[in-house]
Amino acid sequence: MSIDQVPPKTVPSPVPAPGPLTARAPARPSPAAALHIVSAATAVLLALVAIGALIHEALLIPPLAASAALIHSAPTLPLSQPRSVIGGHLLCAGVGFGVLAVSGSSPWAAAVAGSIALAVTLLARTPHSPACATAVIVVLQRPAPVSFLATLAGAGLLLVAAGYAASRARREAPAYPAYWW
Repeated sequence: MSIDQVPPKTVPSPVPAPGPLTARAPARPSPAAALHIVSAATAVLLALVAIGALIHEALLIPPLAASAALIHSAPTLPLSQPRSVIGGHLLCAGVGFGVLAVSGSSPWAAAVAGSIALAVTLLARTPHSPACATAVIVVLQRPAPVSFLATLAGAGLLLVAAGYAASRARREAPAYPAYWW
C-alpha cells in the first residue's frame, strides 16, 4: 500500500455543548404522575377559594396559582422551596406596598415594583418568580396591608403544607421540600 492509498485519519467532530438549539425538553411525566400533580394543585387552589369564601377575602390570586404549579410540578427547584414561596411572597408584597407609598398606583409604578421585587428576592436568597407578580398586584390593586399580608402568609403556608402532603401521598413523587429554610 502506497502513501497515496492510506485513508486520511478522521478526526471526530466535537460533541456540541447543550444549548438552546440542542437541549431537550424535560421528559413527559407518566399519566399517574401527571394526574397526581394536577389533582394536588387543583385541591390546594380549591381550598384557597373555599377558605376565601368563608372569610370573605380573595385568597386565590394569580401568583399563588403559579406558586402551586411550581410546588407540585417542580418540587426540587429552589423556586419551589418554602423559604422562596413564603418569604418571596411576603418580601415582594412589602416591596409593592413600599412602591405604592412612594409613587402611588400606576402601571409604571407596578413595573418598577416587579423589578425591585426581583432584586430583593435574589439578594434575600428567596427567588420565586410568581412573588414578583404579587408586588405588581399590590401596586395596581391597593389592598389593605395588614389583611393582605396575613392572608398571603396563610395562603403560602397552605401551599407549602399541600406540597408536603402531596409528596408523601405518592411514593414515586420527589420529596418536598428539598429544604425548609
